[in-house]
Amino acid sequence: MDVKTLVVTGPGHLTIETRTIPAPRPHEAVVTVVHGGICGSDLHYYRSGRVGEAVLRSPMVLGHEVVGVVAEPAADGSGPAPGSRVAVHPAQVCGRCGHCLRGEQHLCADLRYLGSAARTPHTDGGFAERLVVPASRLVPIPDGLAMRTAALAEPASVALHGLRRLGRGVKSGVKSGVESGVESGVEGRDVLVTGAGPIGLLTAALAAAAGAASVTATDVFDEPLRLALQVGATHVVRVGGGEPIPAADVAIESSGSQAGLVSAIEALRPGGTLVSVGHLPPGGVTAPLHLAVTRELALLGSSRFYHEMPAALSIMSRGAERFAPIVTSVFGLDAAVAAFEEAADARRSSKVLLAFT
Repeated sequence: MDVKTLVVTGPGHLTIETRTIPAPRPHEAVVTVVHGGICGSDLHYYRSGRVGEAVLRSPMVLGHEVVGVVAEPAADGSGPAPGSRVAVHPAQVCGRCGHCLRGEQHLCADLRYLGSAARTPHTDGGFAERLVVPASRLVPIPDGLAMRTAALAEPASVALHGLRRLGRGVKSGVKSGVESGVESGVEGRDVLVTGAGPIGLLTAALAAAAGAASVTATDVFDEPLRLALQVGATHVVRVGGGEPIPAADVAIESSGSQAGLVSAIEALRPGGTLVSVGHLPPGGVTAPLHLAVTRELALLGSSRFYHEMPAALSIMSRGAERFAPIVTSVFGLDAAVAAFEEAADARRSSKVLLAFT
């Protein structure tokens, strides 16, 4: 079957190509793609031809934030029925290594992600009219949740995984937000989120849903901060405006910048915890790590996700009005270049979607 796909061929070059999708194997389903969210990694491939050490060496279909409808179910009977609305889990893992056997599939040494140039040959993504994918990687979308909002499933899972990293270190006697599904340990605590891009906004929304005592969001632009207040932040700080950042028990660093990391560490109270979610420069950064000793801080990293997508969709379905504003615009496939340019402008956009049907 021939389908239209969105392909990056080099820095600054996007093309719509017609490609033939393979016939599904017995355990695979065919999904009609409805929406695809433009991620920061898609923007990096488009603008510079690389994401960190992953360098684009050949044309590649972009996209890993994909939702759609099952057009053909898996022939072996596994997975959702035809007509089911689904989010596509973007990770393919080996299932045999120590990490996989311990339930840490996101750390699999042979992990492959949709729309990634980390390996050769590259792993084509989901920005296509139809996608063949293992039925086991299809997650049902709850009834009543709009597809436009459900398209946040992948980045919401990344944000939820970051918060659940915090939950592993929750002190005895502190509630963990299990009732909300977040299980993060932010209930009753002051939370700081540095960087109010899509991941930061989703983190703020999830922390608010989990019962945080307060949620402060920081950013360098006004529009992300306006959105932060819509999704559940109780306080916002524009970086560089002279306003101090309130002290916090928990800091989620989502900006991926040295300045964001420094301000997150400095804002933590003694005994506080930092979860670093944003991708910092590969060359390293300078940060006041001496405070980790004097304040006895816990510093945690968070990489992608694996098991969180069903919970992320469930949380969004119970509070869709909190999450819906994060999607700021939708473009047709033929307007992909304009969509990428808008997604790259954090002054006026948050999550930008492509519509394939």
